[in-house]
This record gives sequence, structure tokens and C-alpha cells, in this order.
Amino acid sequence: MSTNPNKKNQVKAGLKRRGNLLAAALRPPVRAQSAARPPAGPGAGNAGDNGGEIAPSKVPRLVESPVFLLCPQRSGSTLLRVLLNSHSQIRAPHELHLRHLRVKLGRDFTLDVMAELGLDVRELEYMLWDNVLRFELERSGKSQIVDKTPSNALVWRRLAAAWPRARYIFLLRHPAAIVQSVLARRANSVREEVVPEVLRYAEGIEAARHELPGLTVRYEELTAEPDRVTREVCSFLDVEWERAMLDYGRHDHGPFRPYFGDWSENLRSGTVRPARPLPGAGDVPHELRDVAGAWGYLGRA
Repeated sequence: MSTNPNKKNQVKAGLKRRGNLLAAALRPPVRAQSAARPPAGPGAGNAGDNGGEIAPSKVPRLVESPVFLLCPQRSGSTLLRVLLNSHSQIRAPHELHLRHLRVKLGRDFTLDVMAELGLDVRELEYMLWDNVLRFELERSGKSQIVDKTPSNALVWRRLAAAWPRARYIFLLRHPAAIVQSVLARRANSVREEVVPEVLRYAEGIEAARHELPGLTVRYEELTAEPDRVTREVCSFLDVEWERAMLDYGRHDHGPFRPYFGDWSENLRSGTVRPARPLPGAGDVPHELRDVAGAWGYLGRA
């Protein structure tokens, strides 16, 4: 007995339509997202970075008082990192880029489910960041952790909201010297793009210095007097200074490569080397003169 193939296909299509209609009938209704809650899309956790006041987190932290090294790019932060990481009680890992660790809500009802716990996307991201710090701190067996990612200067308000008890070290370098270093180190970079980038970071750091308590360190002084400056940092962190910090080349600091921090031969040498002479006043781009003056560099060459 033969079967009509067209009729068989029609039956299959009809069953499929019935299945789709039944699934739609049983699916919970989709509720409109509240305008008062942050969006759940990619990058939503970065909304409002340093754009205004951010309410402090009410969720207890696993790492209550981490240390954030707020600095521009090419400011000697990797040098300070390896010096600190050579201390028996300070873990200073490579750049962590916490701001790029984001939470994505996988279903349309997830926002409401988390809201019942008092959690939104921002709080969930804070918890993620906190767990990363806790994991690395426990892995190291040390008591304090320092994150030196330069782009933290762009999201310091979020860090302050996530960790109300965080501590801050502000690492400064002559802005014109930063521009020179970026141009020398970054392939195909041009001055017209680098100067506004340096200004953006510097303005973030200067705003943070006005609102957050912390210790200010200068790259030029760190390279000229590493003994004195590291003693000051240890005092700020309430740990005993250790001479082994200065011999950082004898310790394991992880990989030196792009996005992890500086990877220059100077850094790989294992010894602190003097900084280059400061740029003259005429070498300071006019866009950076205000911040160079605020940081005390004009007239110091």
C-alpha cells in the first residue's frame, strides 16, 4: 500500500505548528524591564563609569580592603608592582582588567529573579570581581592584594562603590614623558591620538585624588630612591619593609607581555634603573599643561 508523500508532509507540518502553539501558551509572560534598573545587555555593567556618583555596594566583600594603584599608562606601574610583589605579604599580580569582566543575564526573567535578592547587574559584577581578587589572594598565601591595571583610572568610582574600604596609591609621572614613552613603545601611534588618551587617564586620576584618600608616589622618585619610596608604601599598607623587595629579579612575577603590563628589557633586568631626564617646559603639549602643573611638574625640568 503506497503513501502519499505530500499528505505525510502536511501531517508533520501540522504537528509542528501545534507543538509551537502549545509551547507559546505554556511560556511565562515577558514583563517589561523596569526603567529604574540597569540594562542587562553586553557592557551594561560599565554604564556610568566615572560619570557621576555611584551608590556604595551593600553586599559584604570577601576581600574587604584591596589596594588599587591608580596610574596612567606608561607610568612605571609594572615596576612598582614587581617591587611590591616581592614582599612576603603583598600579592601584586599582572594587570587584571576587572572592568572587562562582565555579567550577562541569559534569560529575560533573570533580572527579576536577581532583583528579589537585591542584586542588579552592577552588584553581580562587583561580586565577580571580588571573587577574582579573593581567589588570587588565597592562591598566593599572602595577606594583601594590589591591582595596578591603568584603566582603573577610568572606573575608579565603580571601584570605590564596590569596595568602600579600598585603599589607593596614586602613581604619577611627568605627562609629557608618558606621551614620549607611549609613542616610543606603541607601534603606529601618533601624537594627535596619544595626547588626548593620556589626558583622559590623567583627568581620571586627578579627580580620584580629590575625592579618595591615598598615597601619592612619583615614578621619578621611585626610580631615584626605591629604598625610601618602597618604605613609604609599606608604611601606608601597614606592613614591615623588606629589603628583598629591591631585588625583584629574584622573584617570580608571572609573564611580561602586552596586556599583562610592561615587558621592556629595562624591567626584565631585575634592577631599578634611573628615569630619563624630565622633558622641558616647551615639550609639554598644551592640552597637558594644566595637569602637569597640578602634579607639580612644570618648572621641575
